[in-house]
Amino acid sequence: MNLEQWLTALSDELELGDVRLDETAVATLLDLARDCAHEVERVAAPLTTYLVGVAVGRGLSLSEAAGTATTRLLESEAPPPGD
Repeated sequence: MNLEQWLTALSDELELGDVRLDETAVATLLDLARDCAHEVERVAAPLTTYLVGVAVGRGLSLSEAAGTATTRLLESEAPPPGD
């Protein structure tokens, strides 16, 4: 089974037939997961993408939710003012 087949089958099994991840959404989530795993710790990747998914389920767009997470990551990397 390839990734597209897996995601389609899982969406159907979870009764999310109206939810399809296009290439842009997949790239956004994978980039976010990678950045969290490297900048926070490995387990941050699935947990962050889960939180982003909850935010999307509550009305934010994927780009808004992922952007918020990415901004938070960048802020945590920045040295404190005056350094």
